[in-house]
Amino acid sequence: MSESKISEILETFEADLLSEWTQELAIVNIRRGLIKEAQLKEECREFLSLFRVAVGRGNFTNIQAAAWQEMREMLNSISRSRSQNGFTPSETATFVFSFKQPLFKRMRQQLKDPIELGENIWLATNLLDQLGLLTIEVYQKAREEVILRQQEELMELSTPVVKLWEGILALPIIGTLDSARTQMMMESLLQKIVETSSEVAIIDITGVPTVDTLTAQHLLKTVTAARLMGADCMISGIRPQIAQTIVYLGIDLTNVVTKATLADAFLTALKQLGTTITRSQSK
Repeated sequence: MSESKISEILETFEADLLSEWTQELAIVNIRRGLIKEAQLKEECREFLSLFRVAVGRGNFTNIQAAAWQEMREMLNSISRSRSQNGFTPSETATFVFSFKQPLFKRMRQQLKDPIELGENIWLATNLLDQLGLLTIEVYQKAREEVILRQQEELMELSTPVVKLWEGILALPIIGTLDSARTQMMMESLLQKIVETSSEVAIIDITGVPTVDTLTAQHLLKTVTAARLMGADCMISGIRPQIAQTIVYLGIDLTNVVTKATLADAFLTALKQLGTTITRSQSK
């Protein structure tokens, strides 16, 4: 069968194929300092070994089959590593696609029948294209995971819950509010209320550029959740423009204590707790 020719060539000329392939890859990758020569050679050696074994099992059409499992795992690891080490998606896929040149060169030397040569080149092309595309898919997925994780970390940093005083918490908000951020903000605030047994929580929206109906709904949900946890909740940072917008939109904040500044809200919270601050008399 023509399929067996690929396996025969891989077994007979494995050392030569490995040498020619690594030399070609090294010209680009090592020069850029993206990978060490020893690591590149080891990855090429492992790929060629797994490729030879999988091809020997006779599945030339579907790399999702069990025969290609070890190869998929190896490419998954390589692609994720390259996504973290400065490789582009095309450079990552080139690791696989570049193997075509030495393999096809050897096939042309060994297979003299044009029909047989064409069949084997087509089979090899199909396999290497599937494997190359797999590296791109894994690479992109790894990058998306990194971006998502960074977004979550930034969201957590952008909604810090600060303890202003014994029993008083503040949640300064900077930027716009959406459903995902509101959920994280609410969870952080409620958790801190439980941890500190705080009685008052101040949501400061000084850093929120605009307030629309959806933003107001998010704020009211957070206020309601805090009250259910036993903490009185007020909103500070109500600038004149924000106040006008709230009135224009018909948003009902009559049941929520609002203050112009965080300082005003803090003083109100201290009074609610029966705490007073006095200036020390200078001598």
